Amino acid sequence: MTSVVDYRKMTMQLTPKHELYDEVAAQLSSLLAGERDLVANAANFAALVFHSLPDLNWAGFYFVKDGELVLGPFQGQPACMRIAFGRGVCGAAAAKCVTTIVPNVHDFPGHIACDMESNSEIVIPLMKNEHFIGVLDLDSPLVARFDEADAAGLETLVKILLASTGTDVS
Repeated sequence: MTSVVDYRKMTMQLTPKHELYDEVAAQLSSLLAGERDLVANAANFAALVFHSLPDLNWAGFYFVKDGELVLGPFQGQPACMRIAFGRGVCGAAAAKCVTTIVPNVHDFPGHIACDMESNSEIVIPLMKNEHFIGVLDLDSPLVARFDEADAAGLETLVKILLASTGTDVS
């Protein structure tokens, strides 16, 4: 017998990625409508992405505070609370302020293993009013789970999040 979760996962895997991200973008826009608080919106964003995209074991945010990345809203196993710029995948993406796709985290020098089940990762920088404010981080138990279609889709979702927040995001 196929469970509802298994059926939903199979349906998501059969949907082309761009269509899946279009659906999630529509849901996210509706979900965040009328709310301007970054933390509240990031919490709902993390939950929506975690439960909408297949093969994730962690989805969440790190925000810049006092010169380092500090854990924000997330879904998944407990995570590292603070990450220095340049350290691990999140810190490397933050230092360069570029979307970073790592097909196999075990090959990434200095990878921080918060969840031993993670095998691939994508990190999207968050820019608000030309200021770097943090990163969106997604992990997967699958090697090479993320690609350029994921990067484009997630960058669109991040734009929706940032457009929904007030100008003061500190």
